[in-house]
Amino acid sequence: MTVWILGDQLSHESVPLQHDDHVLMIEAHGFGERLPYHPQKLVLVFAAMRHFRDELRERGYEVTYIEAETFGEGLDQFYDAAPGTDLVLMDPPSHGAGERLRELVAERGGSLTLVENDLFLTTPDEFDAWAGDADTYRQENWYRHVRRETGILMDGNDPAGGEWNYDDENRETPPDDWSPPEVPRFEPDEVTREVIAFVRERYPDAWGSIADDSFVWPVTREQAVAALDHFVEVRLREFGAYQDAMVEGEWALCHSLLSATINLGLLGPREVVDAAEDAYRRGDAPINSVEGFVRQVVGWREFMRHVYRRSMPELAQANQLDQTESLPEAYWTGETDMNCLSEAVGHVYDHGYAHHIERLMVLANFALIYGVDPQELDRWFHLGFVDAYDWVTTPNVVGMGSFATDVLSSKPYASSGNYVNKMSDYCADCEYAVSKTTGENACPFNALYWDFLKEHESVLRGTGRMGLMYSHVDRKDDEEWDAIRARAAAVRQLGRDGTL
Repeated sequence: MTVWILGDQLSHESVPLQHDDHVLMIEAHGFGERLPYHPQKLVLVFAAMRHFRDELRERGYEVTYIEAETFGEGLDQFYDAAPGTDLVLMDPPSHGAGERLRELVAERGGSLTLVENDLFLTTPDEFDAWAGDADTYRQENWYRHVRRETGILMDGNDPAGGEWNYDDENRETPPDDWSPPEVPRFEPDEVTREVIAFVRERYPDAWGSIADDSFVWPVTREQAVAALDHFVEVRLREFGAYQDAMVEGEWALCHSLLSATINLGLLGPREVVDAAEDAYRRGDAPINSVEGFVRQVVGWREFMRHVYRRSMPELAQANQLDQTESLPEAYWTGETDMNCLSEAVGHVYDHGYAHHIERLMVLANFALIYGVDPQELDRWFHLGFVDAYDWVTTPNVVGMGSFATDVLSSKPYASSGNYVNKMSDYCADCEYAVSKTTGENACPFNALYWDFLKEHESVLRGTGRMGLMYSHVDRKDDEEWDAIRARAAAVRQLGRDGTL
């Protein structure tokens, strides 16, 4: 039996590795041309795989490492040398991936045993027992259930600090004289530099920057642990208060920057939440910061994995609002007078990353009210972010960001420019006036927002928590609606023309 390790399963603690010292790894390059994936994403995966290979060999494993165009070609090489070998693989979380790989192995005369993926905190059976026959899900209920079952951030039967959720304490904007801590940097070694050179040459059409000094992501277990330690010791204390804030010129603020590392398997979900909780118990971090981080991992990450698993393949094609617009050119160029959109796109282009509020309330929110096809937005997130995989982006972007289905949200995450103005300093230096809804220099968010509510009234008016917004819709007269629709149409044309 040989253990097959995929590029997002780089954990020395995975169960299959405890039972066999023969390992297969296939570095498949062809997938990188299906979409113009961010070069930092490609570097991260390939460099982490090669370092993991070397670490395994140092630990005494016999590793067959194959570079090929596809998994099929890699398996051809493997079975030419070791015919009939039986493989064991942790079931990949992306829909249908495990069965497709099993078919590839069977076609070459081998067998593939899929075992439970232990890189998550909760199992499919646990979620299914909790959810029963439901086909819509709410994260807060699941989050509380998991904390009760695991004891994470609990004081007996009660949540630590007395509250389940400290969102109300996590919406501050930093003072003008505040500066975030430095982002931890992990200088590329020879292996990573070779991968950077390979990616530059192999993928000339990749979207995003791979400047010599821009790649800061951990690619080894040792670096991953150092990144976690840095977050807990340096960034966690202020993470909570400013986790929803956006500051011009700052792409990381106090965010953990650990999502890509966790999704690769270099860190475990229980490991990172335990480290954060330990800081709270020691008095080194406030409860609102620790609970906010725990909710991202224990709540959202686990929740999205299971919602995706139970809702596919229909989820991937959902479009309950029948949105059909293409992404505005600004998502590709970053060239727009909208300061918030320019900042967020720039962060993704330069780093393969933007934090959760930029993702949800700028990038997804604008696309939603603009009318972008959910699948097109999903592809953009999938190719642009270093932490993006199908099981991550599809529920987050199609379900939550695009409200293309109500499977995990009872209302759309849509807002006018007021939200961006409240949570950022972007509007002060913007060419557009956040105080205006119509007219030439009115903030594009505003007219698009009201037009979105009016356009989709038949779907949205009866949904949860939308009553207040539709009371405002009802107070607008025909003249105001004509002006709103004219401005929204003009904004969409600017988006199509690349002159937004």
